Amino acid sequence: MAIKISVLDQSPIYPGETAEEAFRHTIRLAQLSEQLGFRRFWVSEHHDSEQVAGSSPEVLISHLLARTEHIRIGSGGIMLQHYSPYKVAENFNVLASLAPGRVDLGVGRAPGGLPRSTQALRQGNAEPAGLTDKIIELEKYIHNRLEQDHPLAGLKAGPIPALAPELYVLGASVASAEIAASLGLPYVFSLFINGDQAEALEAIRVYRSSFTSSGGSRPQAIIALAVLAAETGEEAGELAGAQKLYRIHLAGGKTLTVASREQAEEFARQSKGEYTIEEKEPVITKGTKEKVREELLALQQASGVDEFIVTTNVQPFDKRLRSFELLSEALAEVPAKV
Repeated sequence: MAIKISVLDQSPIYPGETAEEAFRHTIRLAQLSEQLGFRRFWVSEHHDSEQVAGSSPEVLISHLLARTEHIRIGSGGIMLQHYSPYKVAENFNVLASLAPGRVDLGVGRAPGGLPRSTQALRQGNAEPAGLTDKIIELEKYIHNRLEQDHPLAGLKAGPIPALAPELYVLGASVASAEIAASLGLPYVFSLFINGDQAEALEAIRVYRSSFTSSGGSRPQAIIALAVLAAETGEEAGELAGAQKLYRIHLAGGKTLTVASREQAEEFARQSKGEYTIEEKEPVITKGTKEKVREELLALQQASGVDEFIVTTNVQPFDKRLRSFELLSEALAEVPAKV
């Protein structure tokens, strides 16, 4: 089973760079991903951040579709709890009409920012519906399948594209896998956020074992992970540097992972409650292309997954590009049957 590679880019703004430069890097990386034959290119949603430029994935997706020719472009993901499923469906139906057969709609439930940005995004809205209910409604809109007895029967999220955007559920827990399985939708486990490979494997096992077929659909599981390939193992270690992840544990039981202690402390401060912050080493598959290939093949064998969505956030940008080139070279050397 050959490994398929896709890319997740968060449009990071590194020290000394501007948002404009970050977006130029995203465009170049999307074009390189297409040249290397990768399957899809996704962009993320983050709010109220000086480190990440991608606050509006729908707008960025539109531009990337225009700057590429055939690679699938999508969201990794839309933070659906902030929005009306109807409006999300309209946005992505427009995209799917502009680029038929090339649009992915990944949705998740992380806040994508600090509590104040969540408050701003939901301004004037009542307590949002649960994620499962919102995904169900979103799917009805993108496929134009509102029931006759639905309160809004007859409503369409126009335009109706010839090929609807493909819907994916994103998550980093067994609970999110259960949601995707119950809805009969493809599932992406974010290992680069969760960092626990055992939980990733369990989530995928649960997803497959409890999958409910919808219209003949079959389980489709993907793992998203951080990867860094370099000419030598020493270089990979230096490029990875002293990256850390910070997990916030709020008194109410909610947990959230962010990329800096400053973000963690600010999130906790805005939440106005008791909290603890746990510092964690990020899980990065890194090393020479041979070592990266070996680790990806091992994860593929353990999980049964044939597609990985890769994120690589390192400076300088040419090293980031080179990492993807080396990854492509590494997997080109894998036999057709593993």
